[in-house]
Amino acid sequence: MLEGWFSYFIIIWVVILVGSFAIGGFFMFRKFLKRLPKEDGKSDMDWEEYYVDQTRSMWEQPEKELLEELVSPVPELFRDVARQKIAGKIGELALEEKSDMITQDLVIRGYIIATPKRDHKFLRKKLNDMQIDMTPYEHLF
Repeated sequence: MLEGWFSYFIIIWVVILVGSFAIGGFFMFRKFLKRLPKEDGKSDMDWEEYYVDQTRSMWEQPEKELLEELVSPVPELFRDVARQKIAGKIGELALEEKSDMITQDLVIRGYIIATPKRDHKFLRKKLNDMQIDMTPYEHLF
């Protein structure tokens, strides 16, 4: 039987290993679920890519910079996924409204709609720091 510090080391290592596998498996399973086709034959990720591709030419540099500024609080590990999801929602709004260009208004509305409610306090703080009036968007929060 193992005794002393080495047995505690092994137990701690097993807990860390199982925890890491569980966390990684959770995120892989979520990605798998997002890739499953829906009734229309396309998955959520397929639609995101479609909207981003359809509106790629509609983005101007200030709107790209605004999106980058808004996703900056997201941890770097998840930032690309968040940017893709948000850009997809912005593209969807732009196509629904038959907009010619992506505007600051579309970026902010798409960001609010695409992010979970728990992240809205960070968005409010960021918009206040950027001195952007939030009154037209209150109904989306």
